[in-house]
Amino acid sequence: VSNSKAETLLPTGKTAYDTYPTWLKFHIGINRYELYPHRDPLLPTLLRDLATQRIVSSGTASLPAPLSTSLPRCLLPASLIPLCLLSAQKPAFHLDRILDFRRIPPVSGRLVNITKEIRDITTDRKLAKTFFISPAGNVCFYGECSYYCSTEHALCGKPDRLEGSMAALLPDKSLAKRRSWRSPWRRSYHKSKKAEWELNPNYCAQVRETPPYDRGHRLLDLIDMTILDFLMGNMDRHHYETFEKFGNDTFLLHLDNGRGFGTHSRDEPSILAPLQQCCSIKKSTYLRLQLLATQPYRLSDLLREALAADPLAPVLAEPHLQALDRRLGKVLAVVEHCLAR
Repeated sequence: VSNSKAETLLPTGKTAYDTYPTWLKFHIGINRYELYPHRDPLLPTLLRDLATQRIVSSGTASLPAPLSTSLPRCLLPASLIPLCLLSAQKPAFHLDRILDFRRIPPVSGRLVNITKEIRDITTDRKLAKTFFISPAGNVCFYGECSYYCSTEHALCGKPDRLEGSMAALLPDKSLAKRRSWRSPWRRSYHKSKKAEWELNPNYCAQVRETPPYDRGHRLLDLIDMTILDFLMGNMDRHHYETFEKFGNDTFLLHLDNGRGFGTHSRDEPSILAPLQQCCSIKKSTYLRLQLLATQPYRLSDLLREALAADPLAPVLAEPHLQALDRRLGKVLAVVEHCLAR
């Protein structure tokens, strides 16, 4: 919407923008640098809508990328915000926001009635065929996909109530095309064959010579994403996306975080390979990490406070929160080692 149209006063005294639903205002606010601003007045309303708006349709979304292990079960509430039942998205969204990245779409917890809010209103015949009653008397469904959807991987209610993470989806690709990029540090996903970055300690040098990492801040943005993944223990970042409209000089979308916050007792140092091998980090990111390691702004405390407002709180167990502080210390240690070199 152009500025001139947005500022036109209606007979009610409001601008056209004032009449838009919250999800549309969120979409319009997406820019080259972030999904939403630092102090976004829309965010509380959008999170409330995600948790409370009446669901009018349901269906199974296509998976975001090959090898994904988080199957989205998507719903459509009355405000037309697409929602998905996903696992680790709530703490990932708040962590991304605390790190000042703002590259994950807003997410809220929601208690869903599988019978009334998914099964009874779906028009997706393939999805409808996947509902069944478990031996324990719970309503279950497993959706539709090509390689692992089965009764063994079903979502089940108690008996039909299910806790889910409701994510506001991005603008339709027909309106805002996105480009998918393979991460240079993607894993081989092969039992015996290692990826090149695992064998070559100077791997970053060739990445720096390869577009789009040879100019601009793309490599630094990738390292930001690496730090986010290490903090939440996500080893499954094989692709990332950008909005085509903004070209190569734009932020990376931190989507598909379903593998995060799995194991709190183990840290995976290989996730930090881009930071370790390139020895580069944004100054703003480094300063934010240093701040989050100090007592008044400790990362675990800020995330605990953010998640306390979620409708399904508590979201993370204490060991997961404590792991964040431990992992943050390891990220800072890598940076200090780079500075010493």
